[in-house]
Amino acid sequence: MHAIDILDGRLQLAEQARPVPAAGQLLVRVRAAGVNRADLMQAAGRYPPPAGESAILGLEIAGDVLELGEGVTDWQVGDAVFGLVGGGAYAEYCVLDQALAIRKPAALSYEQAAALPEAWMTAWFNLVTLGQLQAGERALIHAGASGVGSVAIQLARWRGAHVATTVGNAAKADFCRALGAELVINYREQDFADAVKAAGGADFILDGVGGDYVARNQRCLNADGRMILIGLLNGLESQLNLGLLLVKRQTIRGSTLRPQPLATKAALATALRDEVLPALLARRLAIHLDRSFALADAQAAHDHLRDNRNLGKVVLTA
Repeated sequence: MHAIDILDGRLQLAEQARPVPAAGQLLVRVRAAGVNRADLMQAAGRYPPPAGESAILGLEIAGDVLELGEGVTDWQVGDAVFGLVGGGAYAEYCVLDQALAIRKPAALSYEQAAALPEAWMTAWFNLVTLGQLQAGERALIHAGASGVGSVAIQLARWRGAHVATTVGNAAKADFCRALGAELVINYREQDFADAVKAAGGADFILDGVGGDYVARNQRCLNADGRMILIGLLNGLESQLNLGLLLVKRQTIRGSTLRPQPLATKAALATALRDEVLPALLARRLAIHLDRSFALADAQAAHDHLRDNRNLGKVVLTA
């Protein structure tokens, strides 16, 4: 099969062995695959796949079932499906665990379906499962125009929270306001911590930036506030104000989805299928596709995402 490999430091199509579905797995003919920051990190050698997962890039797919592994009972060859994978999405064929597989509604394109698993499951995991975000609380979502950020804004508003977000330009500010963000801060023009604090602070912060953002997050985090770190765009090093941590009873935790056990991912897939998908189909929530690139143009897709040019999700089509 054709799959993306890293050759001379760049992503290029290469021949790879077609995967074979193990017990409980589906072999899927990939029609579209989501592009994520985790893929950029893996391509740069900073995020190796978990043991036993494919070394091919890519964490989410949509396509058609081609073959059934032993013990699969709820699927048939030809079914349209989408879901989260541990790796291998940047390819013509990929295996998908049946516990993570979701039927693709006819109303969604393959590109739209491929844009769902990583972003929505990450947002649900961190805002709902871990963050326990409640109606009426104030949430700060960093990088609001990103794939995860644009989803997290919608999910927080849908659950009744007030949302502030950070962006880097006017177009992204307009995009996030349309998603429901009530306070949009251009981090190039003002200190987000001062702006959020003046607006009542934050009870919950979703931070995919890290670095110097962590100390500023603490400044605007309210008493008993929770901060969840999901990315490190600004680097690995930061300073903690232990006085604020103690006096305000702040909770800070790191979170990654990829290494989670199958049972955790399966519960998130169920939430996506039973909670989020009906709301998307009823247009109470929305899928925001930024651009689609052909699989052969995966390097251009990575460059687009790395340069922060996207408003919403980037996908590849195979």
